[in-house]
Amino acid sequence: MSADPGTPNLGEVRAAHRLDEAALDLWLAVNVEGYRGPLSISQFKGGASNPTYLLSAGEARYVLRKKPPGLLLASAHQVDREYRVMKALGDVGFPVPRMRALCEDDAVIGTSFYVMDFLEGRIFRDARLPGLEPAGRTAIYDELNAVLARLHAVDPVAVGLGDYGRPGNYFERQIGRFIKQYRGAETEVIPAMEALIEQLPGRIPAEGPVTIAHGDYRLENVMFHPTEPRIIAVLDWELSTLGHPLADLAYTCILWHSRSESWGTLDGIDLAAAGIPTEEEHVAAYCRRTGRDGIGDFPFYLAFSLFRLASISQGVFKRNLDGIGTSDPSTDNSGARTLADTALAVLNR
Repeated sequence: MSADPGTPNLGEVRAAHRLDEAALDLWLAVNVEGYRGPLSISQFKGGASNPTYLLSAGEARYVLRKKPPGLLLASAHQVDREYRVMKALGDVGFPVPRMRALCEDDAVIGTSFYVMDFLEGRIFRDARLPGLEPAGRTAIYDELNAVLARLHAVDPVAVGLGDYGRPGNYFERQIGRFIKQYRGAETEVIPAMEALIEQLPGRIPAEGPVTIAHGDYRLENVMFHPTEPRIIAVLDWELSTLGHPLADLAYTCILWHSRSESWGTLDGIDLAAAGIPTEEEHVAAYCRRTGRDGIGDFPFYLAFSLFRLASISQGVFKRNLDGIGTSDPSTDNSGARTLADTALAVLNR
């Protein structure tokens, strides 16, 4: 957890994630307008999926995001999709970094990657927002809610993303996908995951609207203006697709159920005194912004989001166990177990 949300969490490039700097420098000179070396590279710490780097070249700074090394789970780590969705949304004024270039030639640095502008801003890694006044916390959470509603108002066809995912049967396909990913990374039997795999398909609601779904929308994946409660960039679009907007909303609500300091939690604070909305207030604000009267069977959406995160956590644990993840291989698998237990409790409440 970073004490200063305005300070990038940087370190040396991990051995498993080293790049061919000479090859990258040459590619940047050809493909990024205005690029001038010499090139210096550091790696952002944290994050559990796609390795992300800060590229410094003279007075310019860029961010490079690439696929991780090794054998990858099906349909995961698709940096080309991240690039495409951010490019399309940036073109209509949605807050994302400026996309510079996409490279799908593995021969350059070993995997596909893209380059975007580095932005100065604040990323709040502690959802309790220490150091802010209650009014400031209220404004931050309201903006988080408002930008999500703004995303779901974007017409995918109008921005060239009509084929960004298959419309319809979103939850059926997502549940199937994350069951497959979980099985591909399974290291032990988790009873709650088995129960969720059995019960979730039978609770899928009727079809709803199709929107651009971020897939990992939460406080730590957005960047705020250095001094204003205004989001200047929504980041980490790896899981984005055409989907159901309530999956994104429910995912933001995990904060009110999580006990994980590393992922984010609101545990142990007086929400009213802190100026942070309750889960019910957060959901109600989104409904007002999107013209909804309410949400039927919200526990399903929340349980689905927790289940999906548990599957992702299992994949991260397996990659770390294999020594090719972004965290210490000694990390245990309590994250997936806890998330699965929470999801099952929510589903059956």
